[in-house]
Amino acid sequence: MSAPPRIVSLVPSMTETLVAWGLPPVACTRFCEQPDLVHVGGTKDPEVGAIVDLAPDLVIVDTEENRLEDHAALVDAGLTVHVLSIRSFDDVDQQLGSLAPTIGATWVPLERSDPVATRLTAFVPIWRRPWMALGAPTYGTSVLELLGIVNVFADAGSYPEIDLDEAVARRADRVVAPDEPYPFGERHRRELETVAPAVFVDGRDLLWWGERTRSAIPRLAAKLG
Repeated sequence: MSAPPRIVSLVPSMTETLVAWGLPPVACTRFCEQPDLVHVGGTKDPEVGAIVDLAPDLVIVDTEENRLEDHAALVDAGLTVHVLSIRSFDDVDQQLGSLAPTIGATWVPLERSDPVATRLTAFVPIWRRPWMALGAPTYGTSVLELLGIVNVFADAGSYPEIDLDEAVARRADRVVAPDEPYPFGERHRRELETVAPAVFVDGRDLLWWGERTRSAIPRLAAKLG
């Protein structure tokens, strides 16, 4: 039996998925929440020299998580780099379904339920000072759409910088506040509820894709009613 491929993952969602596939990477970023794995910097500041020293068979990056210049440096160093660009629920199936067999894994297609009619609109803050919102095209907005929730900033680019007055003006029914990348929590409720009633959700369930998607969508559906 051949040895499993040596993979470096610079994408937290992909690191989690590789672990679920039984193919833990030889290294990942410090944001991947895998303390037992070797860390090679962050998603935006990977340690290219350390990655080269590991002699991986494959480095996995994502166009949203990682920088073009780091991709170029890895390629210039002679490494094979696989680029993902996950911006929707459908992208997860298409791109992981394509990647999995090339590294000896199996991707089981995600279940698709009947479309849910629009029932709510939502403002999704992802940063504070400055305020930033989840927009589109993004995986998180796509997931909310599956649940019948329309993102009020879907027309403003992927991650627009805003102020709360703009959010108020868009008249969202709910604030859906993830606990990452900014750690929104109960201490922010009063401020957020100047916009609309707030619901706090697991940021990984909303924003991380991959094997997590299978269980995350039902959890979000239960949380968001």
